[in-house]
Formats: sequence, structure tokens, C-alpha cells
Amino acid sequence: MISPSTPADLLPDEPFAVADWRRRVAEMYADVRRTCLDDPAAAHGVWVQRRDELMADHPASPLDAAAKASFEGLDVPHYDPAYRFEGEVRPAPAQRLDMTTGTDGVVSLERVADVQVGDLGSLGVWRLRGYGGGLFVPVKDALAGTPGGTYGGGRYLLDTIKGADLGMSGGRLVVDLNFAYNPSCAYDAAWACPLATRANTLAVEVPVGERVFA
Repeated sequence: MISPSTPADLLPDEPFAVADWRRRVAEMYADVRRTCLDDPAAAHGVWVQRRDELMADHPASPLDAAAKASFEGLDVPHYDPAYRFEGEVRPAPAQRLDMTTGTDGVVSLERVADVQVGDLGSLGVWRLRGYGGGLFVPVKDALAGTPGGTYGGGRYLLDTIKGADLGMSGGRLVVDLNFAYNPSCAYDAAWACPLATRANTLAVEVPVGERVFA
């Protein structure tokens, strides 16, 4: 995942906490991919539970102490198989973006493809131009910024550099909107994250995945 970036007030052991966060996220998605082969809904349950645990207890959680004290779980609707897609990856217009992400500096993104998500539309697939590379797919839908809807800046679906990846199936990219998650800036304004642009905006409502954090 793109988040966490690095708020200036984290403890001196912050690099190790962030490394452990990313390690746990990668392990979580490895378990999710294995479970998805037989039961995507069960895999979603694993994902929800493990994200709740990370958010509640991990030192690199974007929740501050007060939010952790009252945290009762993320708002994630039940799994809906209608929002799971194995999308065809298609050529996309050349596009490059430079996004400022706090102390991570400027993150350069290059649009390398589009992926079709059924009748909902298509989403840009971006390559992270930096050490390690990786693919990045955010999504913003018609519920973004509405009361009780989804985060106004959009959510993340795919970030291979941080392990958030549902894999491929028969040459198609697995895009399951039930696994859309909020960037860290949705939980704390001290964080700064790349957000969805027009290439990653769907005109329809996507009522699955993490909702806006109250």
C-alpha cells in the first residue's frame, strides 16, 4: 500500500514499525490470494479481520491514540461477488503524474494500461517510477465525499510495491472492489497520499469496500 508515508512525529523506531506493517500487509494478501482460489468471501473476511487488527494495535497504524482507544472496526459491508472482476488489461494513453506525498517527497506515476471492470468502466493502471517500481490502481466512485459514503479522495485497490495485490487469473488482472481500502490520509490529516485522478474515477456508486472513517 502507498500508505503509510512518514508523519514527522512518529517515534525514532518508525522505520522498523513501517517495515513490519508492510511485511504484515504482504503476508495478509498472500493468505487472501490463497483463500480466494476457493472462497473469495472467506478471503474477504480474513482481510477485514487482519486490517482491523493492524489498525487497532500496530505502531504504524494511521490511527492516533484517541482513535485507537475507541476503535471498534472499520466500516466494511458484507462481501458482494458482483464486484469481483477478472479484467482485461488494455493499452492506455501515455500519461505521467508527479504527486507530492509529504515526507516521501514527489511520487512519479506512469500510466501503463487500463483495466476493464465489467460494466462499471475502466481504471488506469499506473507504474510507480522509483526504487522498486510496482503497479498502483486507485479508485474513486460516485459515493466519494457523500455522507456515509466512501472517502472523498478515493481508495486503493492495488499497490504491488507494498504487497496489496490480488494477482492475475488467465492473463487478466483480478480487481475486486470489495477489497478497496482507504489511504492513510483518510484517517489522519498528517499523512499525505497519492489520490485517484479522472483515469481512476468511476461514474457509478461502489457500495463495497471500506467506507469513510467516522
